[in-house]
Formats: sequence, C-alpha cells, structure tokens
Amino acid sequence: MFRLVTLPCAALLALATVLLCTPAAAEPFVPWFAQSVGNATQVLAVNGAGGSNAKIDVFQRNGSQWQAVSTGIPAHVGSAGFIDKAREGASATPNGVYSLDWAFGTAPPPPSGLRYLQVGPNDWWDGDSSSPTYNTHQQCAKAECPFSTAQSENLPIPQYKHAIVMGVNKDRVPGGGSAFFVHSTDGGPTAGCVSLDDGTLVKLIGWLRPGAVIAIKG
Repeated sequence: MFRLVTLPCAALLALATVLLCTPAAAEPFVPWFAQSVGNATQVLAVNGAGGSNAKIDVFQRNGSQWQAVSTGIPAHVGSAGFIDKAREGASATPNGVYSLDWAFGTAPPPPSGLRYLQVGPNDWWDGDSSSPTYNTHQQCAKAECPFSTAQSENLPIPQYKHAIVMGVNKDRVPGGGSAFFVHSTDGGPTAGCVSLDDGTLVKLIGWLRPGAVIAIKG
C-alpha cells in the first residue's frame, strides 16, 4: 500500500528555493581556435579590430581546460589587413594557425623559453623567390650573399629589437610569402607581420615554449 507523504508548505518552499538557486555546472570554456591547434598548450590568438589594428589574447591549456593568461593586448597587423593565404608583397597578415619556432633580435638574449639568436649586420631573411634558401634565415656579407638582398630583409632594424619567427610558408613555395614575425611595434601597420609593445613581447618570449602556436583571425 503506497502512502502519499504530504510535506509542510515551509519544506516545499525551501526545496523549491534550492532547486531554483543552485547554479548549473559551468560549461568548459572553448576558445575559437580550439579545434585548429592540435596538441599545442600555448596559443597567441590574434583577432582583427579593424584596419591594421588587432588584439592579442594569450591562452594556456591544462589538460582539456583553456585558461586566458592575458587578454586584449593591442597589436598591429599588415597595412592591407588580413588575407586567407600568404603571398609575397601582399602587405597583409595571413589568417590561420602557425608555429612559433624561435626568437631573435638586435637586443641581447632575454630570459627565453625559445631558442634565441642575437642578430647583426650579416643576418638576413631571404625573400628572393628564385633562391634555394627562400624564406629562411641566412648569414652573409651583403656583397657575398647568393640571393637578391634587394628582395630580402636585413634583420638589424629597430622593429626587430625582439621578434619571434612565425611558421608561415614553411614549405617555401616560391611567392608564397616570407619573413613573417611577431615583432616590436613602431606604432604603425606592418608589411604582414604582427607587432606589439616590446616590453610585452619580451615577457611572451620568456613564457613561450617549443610547440606554441599563433592563431590569426581577421
């Protein structure tokens, strides 16, 4: 024989309050790039903010959980904004996910989780599409370089006080773009790189570890 149990009104009210006020379990935060970065645990997420302006959000993954380390860092991208596929001379920053391979700069090495090279007058980034070493770092005196220095970048410039190499066009497809870096800002647009305040960049160079990536969305 079943017996209907009648709860006092006060008890019913208390139960209803608990049910209504207990928050649902929070859904884990899933950033927009989560399905595109593979096993990477450190991500610099670059989001377009109009024209050549952008914001950088910095993320760390622990297990399956993403945590924002820093957000809204002001940055600049190419003078032509963003492009879906990198190409030589476009002056646009390519959308996508790219490795952050090593760091360099005219300044002495800061504390760094990445390999760092201090560059001088004989350090170049080969931008000559017909060169066998296209889109790689090279060292040579200008008169002795086996590639066109007029189409390449001599690395000791103020914007490269500190820089991180982005893995754009790693297959070195001729004309597919070269010399894409995260580097110190001069306050204006770039030729396709991502630039930000040098002090913040130094902190990022110290924080990043091999396997980190940059995710770009214009």
